[in-house]
Amino acid sequence: MMLLGIAQFIIFAHIIMSWLIQFQVLNLRQPLVAQIWDGLNRLLEPVYSRVRSFLPNMGGLDLAPLIVLLAVYALRIVLDSNRAFFY
Repeated sequence: MMLLGIAQFIIFAHIIMSWLIQFQVLNLRQPLVAQIWDGLNRLLEPVYSRVRSFLPNMGGLDLAPLIVLLAVYALRIVLDSNRAFFY
Protein backbone atom coordinates (compact mmCIF):
# COMPACT_ATOMS: atom_id res chain seq x y z
CA MET A 1 0.00 0.00 0.00
CA MET A 2 2.88 2.32 0.74
CA LEU A 3 4.40 1.69 -2.71
CA LEU A 4 1.07 2.53 -4.34
CA GLY A 5 0.93 5.74 -2.29
CA ILE A 6 4.41 6.67 -3.49
CA ALA A 7 3.40 5.89 -7.07
CA GLN A 8 0.36 8.17 -6.72
CA PHE A 9 2.53 10.98 -5.38
CA ILE A 10 5.01 10.64 -8.25
CA ILE A 11 2.24 10.61 -10.86
CA PHE A 12 0.58 13.66 -9.29
CA ALA A 13 3.93 15.47 -9.18
CA HIS A 14 4.50 14.69 -12.86
CA ILE A 15 1.03 15.91 -13.86
CA ILE A 16 1.27 19.15 -11.88
CA MET A 17 4.80 19.83 -13.06
CA SER A 18 3.77 19.30 -16.69
CA TRP A 19 0.99 21.87 -16.25
CA LEU A 20 3.36 24.35 -14.63
CA ILE A 21 5.87 23.91 -17.45
CA GLN A 22 3.17 24.21 -20.10
CA PHE A 23 1.83 27.45 -18.60
CA GLN A 24 5.41 28.75 -18.26
CA VAL A 25 5.36 29.00 -14.49
CA LEU A 26 8.41 26.73 -14.39
CA ASN A 27 11.25 27.03 -16.86
CA LEU A 28 13.20 23.99 -18.06
CA ARG A 29 16.32 26.14 -18.44
CA GLN A 30 16.65 26.12 -14.65
CA PRO A 31 18.96 23.22 -13.76
CA LEU A 32 16.95 21.94 -10.77
CA VAL A 33 13.65 22.01 -12.66
CA ALA A 34 15.24 20.27 -15.65
CA GLN A 35 16.74 17.54 -13.44
CA ILE A 36 13.48 16.87 -11.63
CA TRP A 37 11.54 16.83 -14.91
CA ASP A 38 14.06 14.49 -16.53
CA GLY A 39 13.98 12.15 -13.53
CA LEU A 40 10.19 12.00 -13.49
CA ASN A 41 10.09 11.37 -17.24
CA ARG A 42 12.66 8.57 -17.02
CA LEU A 43 10.72 6.99 -14.17
CA LEU A 44 7.24 7.19 -15.69
CA GLU A 45 7.82 7.02 -19.44
CA PRO A 46 8.15 3.18 -19.59
CA VAL A 47 4.73 2.86 -17.94
CA TYR A 48 3.13 5.64 -19.99
CA SER A 49 4.47 4.28 -23.29
CA ARG A 50 2.82 0.89 -22.68
CA VAL A 51 -0.51 2.58 -21.95
CA ARG A 52 -0.17 4.90 -24.96
CA SER A 53 0.22 1.90 -27.24
CA PHE A 54 -3.36 0.88 -26.39
CA LEU A 55 -4.90 4.37 -26.54
CA PRO A 56 -6.03 5.98 -29.80
CA ASN A 57 -4.30 9.16 -30.99
CA MET A 58 -6.08 12.05 -29.26
CA GLY A 59 -4.12 14.87 -30.87
CA GLY A 60 -2.35 16.87 -28.17
CA LEU A 61 -4.24 15.26 -25.27
CA ASP A 62 -2.31 12.62 -23.33
CA LEU A 63 -4.57 10.38 -21.28
CA ALA A 64 -1.84 7.93 -20.22
CA PRO A 65 -1.20 9.56 -16.79
CA LEU A 66 -4.92 9.50 -16.02
CA ILE A 67 -5.23 5.83 -17.01
CA VAL A 68 -2.18 4.88 -14.92
CA LEU A 69 -3.49 6.85 -11.93
CA LEU A 70 -6.89 5.14 -12.22
CA ALA A 71 -5.14 1.76 -12.39
CA VAL A 72 -3.20 2.56 -9.20
CA TYR A 73 -6.45 3.57 -7.47
CA ALA A 74 -8.15 0.38 -8.65
CA LEU A 75 -5.25 -1.74 -7.41
CA ARG A 76 -5.44 -0.02 -4.01
CA ILE A 77 -9.16 -0.75 -3.79
CA VAL A 78 -8.66 -4.40 -4.70
CA LEU A 79 -5.83 -4.85 -2.22
CA ASP A 80 -7.71 -3.02 0.52
CA SER A 81 -10.88 -5.07 0.03
CA ASN A 82 -8.90 -8.31 0.09
CA ARG A 83 -6.85 -7.38 3.15
CA ALA A 84 -8.43 -10.14 5.28
CA PHE A 85 -7.36 -12.69 2.67
CA PHE A 86 -3.69 -11.71 3.04
CA TYR A 87 -3.68 -11.90 6.86
